[in-house]
Amino acid sequence: MKIFSKLMVAICFIHTIIAQAQNYPQNYFRNPLNIPMQLAANFGAVRTNHFHMGLDLRTNSQENLSVLAAAEGYVSRVKVERYGFGNAVYVTHPNGYTTVYAHLNKYYDKLDEYVKEKQYKDEKWEQDITFQPGQFPVTKGQLIALSGNTGGSAGPHLHFEIRDTKTEECLNPLLFGFAIPDSVAPIISRLYWYDRRFSTYEPGANGITVKKVGNTYATDVVKVNSPMISFGIKAVDKANQGFNLGIYKAELLMDGKLIYGFSIDKVSYDDTRYLNGCIDYTKFIRDKTAIQHLSVLPGMKLQNYSNANMSGIINLQDQDIHTIEVILKDVKGNTSRLTAKVQLNTAGEKISQTAKTVLPNEGKTITTENAEINLSKNALYDVVNFNMYEKSDGDVNAVSNAIVLNSPYIPVHDNYILKIKPNRKLTKEEKDKVVMSLNYGSDMNVIKAKWSGDQAEGQFNRLGTVELILDNSLPSVSPGWKEGAIINSSILRLKGNTKVGDIIEFRAELDGKWLRFARVKDDFIYTFDEKCPKGSGSHTLKVVTINTAGNTNTQTFTFQR
Repeated sequence: MKIFSKLMVAICFIHTIIAQAQNYPQNYFRNPLNIPMQLAANFGAVRTNHFHMGLDLRTNSQENLSVLAAAEGYVSRVKVERYGFGNAVYVTHPNGYTTVYAHLNKYYDKLDEYVKEKQYKDEKWEQDITFQPGQFPVTKGQLIALSGNTGGSAGPHLHFEIRDTKTEECLNPLLFGFAIPDSVAPIISRLYWYDRRFSTYEPGANGITVKKVGNTYATDVVKVNSPMISFGIKAVDKANQGFNLGIYKAELLMDGKLIYGFSIDKVSYDDTRYLNGCIDYTKFIRDKTAIQHLSVLPGMKLQNYSNANMSGIINLQDQDIHTIEVILKDVKGNTSRLTAKVQLNTAGEKISQTAKTVLPNEGKTITTENAEINLSKNALYDVVNFNMYEKSDGDVNAVSNAIVLNSPYIPVHDNYILKIKPNRKLTKEEKDKVVMSLNYGSDMNVIKAKWSGDQAEGQFNRLGTVELILDNSLPSVSPGWKEGAIINSSILRLKGNTKVGDIIEFRAELDGKWLRFARVKDDFIYTFDEKCPKGSGSHTLKVVTINTAGNTNTQTFTFQR
């Protein structure tokens, strides 16, 4: 009877996979590269503040490989940006889908010339251009670009997406029948349990050692000190090439009954930040450990991700030993199974709420003597005892106390509004040079302060420590050549420098005319073209930069060509 039951479960699962694949056209899209598809990252993999929204295709650590249209259609959009996609092409297809190709070095000649002409016409490097169907039609397999490493890329590869043209939702490309060999089941490394009587953030994750026994995983009996718990799983998937990929599908069963499940088939860019409610954010930011919750947090509102009416929260009503099963699957149907036993031990002390406790779906304003934070009803995924206080800071340019906003290891979903009073009277001119600086451990975010009377105001979407900084420093660029030198290389490179914040505006003029510099991280790069050919003699390059505070610097450099 057990063999029959397992057989029926396997048959149902196969039917589910087939039905799922039939929702999308199979083999309609071709490989966008001329080399076999190998994954460096898959759809739904965990990233900072977002799901990975497509496939990262390996380009053998090379740039300038041919990128081909996955199907017939037309170029509907082109983006050029410092971070994010870098250089990207969008191709809209007649079957209702749009494919996206990102981190490119160059568009195909006709398109590249169009973009370049518009950049010079607009005197602006960053672009977001849309096209009509007849402007740039493409055929399946046509060259549309060369691969690269632009934008937010950490190494040469092609980022490839398939979107629903109408809704703009990103769809899991692996559901479209691409021939990517994968016979490897997900690999489970650790199980975690959480006391859900208050919040997943307090006291946090409790790790459970996992042992592999044959083709399955198991744990010793897990004794918990809370009658209300949930689980999380640390696991990776692998295709045959061996890169660590994200988990496609998970199910949680208790005593044979399904109590939670998720699958990552589609997600929109509007909703991708909900990833922070699907993972243990604290562990991910602090320890770089990706743990996916096998439960629903009260403020997690991502549609089409988890099973409706199945929270995954377990209420232990007795001290019996209960069987927990975790089943992980990839798109190809490779399956891993973990079996654990859980037992309620003596219940420990429950964490209580404080006066500054903020609930999901509630929203709250919290104040200190000189600061105020306004959290929207969508701000939090789980309950937080919000600890906000002020402290003095040793920065000689600080004009306020440092405002500690709980912890950088707790996520917020949307922008909150923060108001801060300076610690001394500022002149109108000084106010105009004040920025708000958020330190969240691994990085900083600096924005221009807006003033309402004697209060500075700004918006952020991460927690940490914020203070007001009076910035009278000038931004600058450093040339990669000696003054008046003869330049024989193919590029000019300027390194951007700021003391506080960023260079938010950059303009370069060669002999009085705008010159197209690309922004690459903190550098500005001009690739020599017809605007400055070899043998054209001596040139004067005028560069104007503006930083976050609004300070402007003008520099002049000379070189020969």
